[in-house]
Amino acid sequence: MPPPADIVKVAIEWPGANAQLIEMDQKRPLSSIIREVCDGWSLSGSEQFALRYADGPQLYITEQSRGEIKNGTILRLAISPARAARQLLERIQSHGIDARLEALKELAKLSADPTFATEFINMEGIGTLARLVESGTHFGEMLAFTLTAFLELMDHGIVSWDLISLSFIKQIAGYVNQPMVDVSILQRSLAILESMVLNSHSLYHRVAQEITVGQLIGHLSNQEIQTYAIALINALFLKAPEDRRQEEYTNPLEQHLTEMASTLAQKHLRSIILNHVIRGNRPIKAEMAHQLYVLQVLTFNLLEERMMTKMDPNDQAQRDIIFELRRIAFDGENDPTGTEKRKAMYTKDYKMLGFTNHVNPAMDFTQTPPGMLALDNMLYLAKVHQDTYIRIVLENSSREDKHECPFGRCAIELTRMLCEILQVGELPNEGCNDYHPMFFTHDRAWEEFFCVCIQLLNKTWKEMRATAEDFNKVMQVVREQITRALAMKPSSLDQLKNKLRGLNYSEILRLRQSERMSQDDFQSPPIIELRERIQPEILELIKQQRLNRLCEGSCFRKLGNRRRQEKFWFCRLSLNHKVLHYGDLDESPQGEVPFELLSDKIPVSDIKSVVTGKDCPHMKEKSALKQNKEVLELAFSVLYDPDETLNFVAPNKYEYCIWTDGLCALLGREMGSDLTRSDLDTLISMEMKLRLLDLENITIPEAPPPVPKEPSSYNFTYNYS
Repeated sequence: MPPPADIVKVAIEWPGANAQLIEMDQKRPLSSIIREVCDGWSLSGSEQFALRYADGPQLYITEQSRGEIKNGTILRLAISPARAARQLLERIQSHGIDARLEALKELAKLSADPTFATEFINMEGIGTLARLVESGTHFGEMLAFTLTAFLELMDHGIVSWDLISLSFIKQIAGYVNQPMVDVSILQRSLAILESMVLNSHSLYHRVAQEITVGQLIGHLSNQEIQTYAIALINALFLKAPEDRRQEEYTNPLEQHLTEMASTLAQKHLRSIILNHVIRGNRPIKAEMAHQLYVLQVLTFNLLEERMMTKMDPNDQAQRDIIFELRRIAFDGENDPTGTEKRKAMYTKDYKMLGFTNHVNPAMDFTQTPPGMLALDNMLYLAKVHQDTYIRIVLENSSREDKHECPFGRCAIELTRMLCEILQVGELPNEGCNDYHPMFFTHDRAWEEFFCVCIQLLNKTWKEMRATAEDFNKVMQVVREQITRALAMKPSSLDQLKNKLRGLNYSEILRLRQSERMSQDDFQSPPIIELRERIQPEILELIKQQRLNRLCEGSCFRKLGNRRRQEKFWFCRLSLNHKVLHYGDLDESPQGEVPFELLSDKIPVSDIKSVVTGKDCPHMKEKSALKQNKEVLELAFSVLYDPDETLNFVAPNKYEYCIWTDGLCALLGREMGSDLTRSDLDTLISMEMKLRLLDLENITIPEAPPPVPKEPSSYNFTYNYS
């Protein structure tokens, strides 16, 4: 007979004594259980003790967290969080250096525990640590442990960052600005400054006064602290006021002398990131990839103001830009004597430039997006790539066969399309690592990207022999060409050009036809019937593949603060498909993890259902946050008896589909992921093509041939005798 659901069998350790094996009644108060355990070892003052996990993070067990205790868990009797906090607070203020170092080392480890952190903070522990830092008397390992404990305590969100003093900020900034500082101290100092900037508007201004992007650039050549430095740069960028952000990070065509220094700093930043990070001798890890993605998004978001700015048709300075486009295309050098004469031909010239409004082309830039950003791109092309600009305009303006490509209209629509593809104006998503190395290879990457794409558009227009009525079709093909090329992650703009060169209109048609052939069903009844017969076999094949992958297992990242060391756990299905084994890991594993190392398990028979997305218990509080959109799409939970949950966040969409499919297959439910639909279509298509090979070029009739009439006699049968 199975034990009651409220009874958990655990082992409890105490130094120097034999472990106690007890049946913990989850309905009893925790204090009562601790008193009973203390009596077993003749320990007095049970209120001074608490239970902690013996393995993993060794967190304290509270009434709120005791429900997570599983059968077979090893616990440890320890001094209570309040008593531990009081003792450590006394020891870190002692005069003995060795005793203080050991206390800070233990504090750095315990500070990740929210129960201990609450007690330590209530005793003004953070103020004590801040004073130790401000005193400037701690160095080396002792300072590193102090900063670690401080950061862990603040990350619990119990105390507001606004309470941090200016002297503390100056001291932390001093460690970042000093030339010779231990790597561990630099890492923690940068992480603390990042937290200050992200969590307090007032502290942003104080940190910005002490730390500049130029000072942080010097740390990007050190591979141990690159990620922390870029994270702080991103934080300063993200929280900067709009006016200052534009002043510090943009470099428009016409610049004031006061902006030149910041422009040079930006070029140096891009160069350092390209040479020491992207092209460095170490592979880029997930956290660094995320920070590069954030920097890319924030850089593109600087374009949002111009993208959402309408052109003022009465603004002479803005109209002069259009005049300049016309002059470069048709006049070459300025001719003062012919200026008045040329004004009469402006309307004709604007038509040849491809503007929709020939009389007043400024009206073409009144829609947002792309607003004035389109005009900026056109001016950049005309000034920096003048030969290309003149060639595109003249070769289309001289055509009279209705196949001319309207440059102005195309440039405006292309700018809008690029803004959509690169999500200009969108905030970065938490967990997304989708950065493009080529955007770090040029100081004007956006403008150069536009110049490559406008040439592609002009080339595709000619390949399609398009007319004005085909404008939308051409733009659809160009969008597909660009998105397919970006998906290949070209490392430079030259590589992008090569990818696009291979994705000409003929190739797009071939790819579309190939995909259509692999996805579309033939509509004749015999083919439909064959597909229906094959489908159950293919679904069973997919099911077995999913279950085999669950047996191999996967590593999952625990949700937590990104600045802390990542924590992992592993889950795999038993070979007989009856038990899910899981457990915590210190680091991401290489290959399979043996069942013996996975201490927890769930019988498949106890699983009630699998929920995904916002229905998951661990997502309900976070689903409204934009930065958790990516995490929300990868979240799923196993609900099992009695009212327990096992929460997952898959590392990627593929693993999410594998696990949700596999769990549904275990429960006898339909596998409904996108991956299953894709695999089903691919495998059925392949199987059908193999079976129909002998019928190639033979028309399959809509109906089976009629059965012939019976013969008048059966005398034609062969007589074997």
